[in-house]
Amino acid sequence: MSRVTSLVIISHKVFTSTFTRTRLHSNHLFSSNFAINRPQPITRTIASLNIPTTMKAVLQPDKKSHNLILSEIPVPVPTHPEEVLVKVHATAPCKGELDWALWAPDFIGDDKIPIPGQDLAGTVVTAPESSGFKTGDEVYARIEANRAGAAAEYTLARVPELVIRPKNLTWAETAATPISALTAYQSLFTKGPLDPSALNGDTAAKEKNSKISLLITAAAGGVGSWAVQLASAAGVSRLVAVVGPKNGDFVRGLGATETVDYKKQSIGEWAAEDPESRQIDFVFDCIGGQSLVQSWYAVREGGTIVSVCSVPEDNRPADVKKKVESLWFVITPLGKDLDIITGFLEAGKVKPNIDSVVKFGEFAEAWDKVESGRARGKVIVQVSDSV
Repeated sequence: MSRVTSLVIISHKVFTSTFTRTRLHSNHLFSSNFAINRPQPITRTIASLNIPTTMKAVLQPDKKSHNLILSEIPVPVPTHPEEVLVKVHATAPCKGELDWALWAPDFIGDDKIPIPGQDLAGTVVTAPESSGFKTGDEVYARIEANRAGAAAEYTLARVPELVIRPKNLTWAETAATPISALTAYQSLFTKGPLDPSALNGDTAAKEKNSKISLLITAAAGGVGSWAVQLASAAGVSRLVAVVGPKNGDFVRGLGATETVDYKKQSIGEWAAEDPESRQIDFVFDCIGGQSLVQSWYAVREGGTIVSVCSVPEDNRPADVKKKVESLWFVITPLGKDLDIITGFLEAGKVKPNIDSVVKFGEFAEAWDKVESGRARGKVIVQVSDSV
């Protein structure tokens, strides 16, 4: 018989929630033989918060498998001084997130409650008095990858991650934004050579950016579609988008000036057709694999490759000897950067792109589609009926 130990919060004590393993299918209590030990700074019980003591959550019981289950687990209780309890309205899968625990075990850790969905759109339930947030605030965030995500009815975010959501977006559009927009923004402007001042109307910055040619792989995807819009808004005048045969018009509508159909030719073959004009200043890789390998043939001597999927140097072809500045990085979930993006959204300069919206009980379809690479834009999981 499945069990969950009773949950009581006691001042300056430690509580332990133990989950006992059950069958791997939906609507069963989850167990993965782990325990959560956290200090409790305030004497209170879950019931005193006037919210349920348990909630539905999507869980990944085995980090070596993409199998997900819908389970009933305790509602989380804020214990960190910056933690905000949020009622989740929607979340969005991120390609690769089900492998993060394998790829970065030291960062993710063994004690993470394995709830995926680091994109959060929801309403504040409780917040620290000094946080600037209050009950009822509508917020969004990218939750740090080493903490439980938002594929649950309630989740915990931290104050530096959270911002008030854009007033002109639906809940689904809000959930489609954090990870993709932050990844694109930080890749182009924090790690890449583009000047972000151009987004605020700085003509000199826009002129500078106009002289930088840019190639984006997987340009129709969640991150890629944001990168196309942001780069175009920042003044990039030559923007090459690598997409499939059905997405050429889509990315041109977002601001791409050229497209490469990867089904017809590789990036290397495209570059070889006109070696003089097809040497690119800046490559932003959103997919890794052969696209990243082939990107080395298109980047110019002294150019830049930024990848959010793999270390570029590990994917350098043996016959490519040119000197290139390259890096792989993981985004930092900064609310201040997300607030900048909020301004662009409310001004109508950019917009999230949604592939589809599924109900909470159809979560498996959402993750399957994202992992397959078939999504054009973000797939949204509707956690509550308010989306």
